[in-house]
Amino acid sequence: MNPAPKPAYWDPMPTARRLTETRSHLKPRMFRGRWEDRNWRNVPGPFYAGETDEMALGRMDAPDHICYDDDHGGGFGGVFVFRQPTDEAQVFDVLCGASLDLYEGYNWDGDDHWTVEAVRDWWADRGRVRAWAVDIAADWGADTHPHWGYNNDPQYLGHYHDAAQGHRDFVAYIDDGLEGYLRGYLFWLEHRREPKHGEALPGL
Repeated sequence: MNPAPKPAYWDPMPTARRLTETRSHLKPRMFRGRWEDRNWRNVPGPFYAGETDEMALGRMDAPDHICYDDDHGGGFGGVFVFRQPTDEAQVFDVLCGASLDLYEGYNWDGDDHWTVEAVRDWWADRGRVRAWAVDIAADWGADTHPHWGYNNDPQYLGHYHDAAQGHRDFVAYIDDGLEGYLRGYLFWLEHRREPKHGEALPGL
């Protein structure tokens, strides 16, 4: 028997709220980031990162969802959510990654701020974030770089290479997968329910 097809959009918030009520290290207070401070690289959806300081550890828990930026002059800066969670296990990963942030700079209220027009604007400007991700992946994926932090200590090479893999994953997702997710998210924003199998989705 074939499994039921996965919906074009799945609302992660009921799962996220349940997990913060039942897991001792996951609390709603982790999500105090301000929409105005969000990293421009965050993909549209309920989760996003604003002003953060998680010491570049978030990918240890959520490598399929969290990337690092280079806003602090060549070394690791802040973080952003490059893929929204689409099942319960992924929600848990994102929450665990967010729990490491010292500033509690993540938030999960994106549904209250994103509009259909804003999502379409983000998608129309995706070339900017894609070009950034391509460049930083090439930089951090190299075996050496004079502007890296920690005096170019080789013990951090694997950390930079993992970060570069995240950027490559982001580029691949922009090229194949993100459009379908965002069309489902547009349906959610318009109707506040998950689309049924076969229902027409808005265009980007």
